[in-house]
Amino acid sequence: MNIIKVLNEAFPFLLKGFGITMQTTFIALIIAIFLGLLSCLAHLSCIKIFSFLSDVYVWIIRGTPLIVQVFYIYFAIPQLIQHFGINFRISVFTASIITLGLNAGAYISEIFRGGVLAVDVGQTEAARSLGFSKWRSLIRVVLPQAIRISIPSLVNQFIISLKDTSIVSVISLGEIIYEAKIYIGRTMESFSTWTVVAIFYLIIVTILTQISMVAERNYNRVNKSQC
Repeated sequence: MNIIKVLNEAFPFLLKGFGITMQTTFIALIIAIFLGLLSCLAHLSCIKIFSFLSDVYVWIIRGTPLIVQVFYIYFAIPQLIQHFGINFRISVFTASIITLGLNAGAYISEIFRGGVLAVDVGQTEAARSLGFSKWRSLIRVVLPQAIRISIPSLVNQFIISLKDTSIVSVISLGEIIYEAKIYIGRTMESFSTWTVVAIFYLIIVTILTQISMVAERNYNRVNKSQC
């Protein structure tokens, strides 16, 4: 159980997995932020069908495990399409991004919605009194404040999505967990390898948390200076 030895031998594999983990997480979160904002606006819309679709999306994603979602995207949907005579396949990387994006999007939708509801209603009333329409008040006045309020929760969701990439290893995405399993299969160094992986994740999450805290402070400082 030589952790130093395992670290030296496994580091190149973990570094490779780290690159894929970060790439998958960032792309998925870009999709998730877009979907979350769209779903939040749909939920706040007066058009009932949009609000209904948003609620169904959030309900399905939050009500099913991530592992079921990744299997559904990677195995079930291609099989369904093939039943119609269409030769359709989806890559592991694409399926992982779609799954993580859809999953995080539902939670980000609720984060944004909570941020909007946390903004004082007087802000909207003041904007309306200046002649702003409902949607212009939302986009120009309420939403920027809601985003600022939502930053800590968004950072938390980013970290959760980063760790959720470990679940996507079940379909052989070459991220950190997948590379660790390959190394263990060759060396049987289970304890040392998983210890190194845990330390690796702790370091990554700690660094990202510190970066996000700095970004949050800078964002708040900029907003205060504009007031």
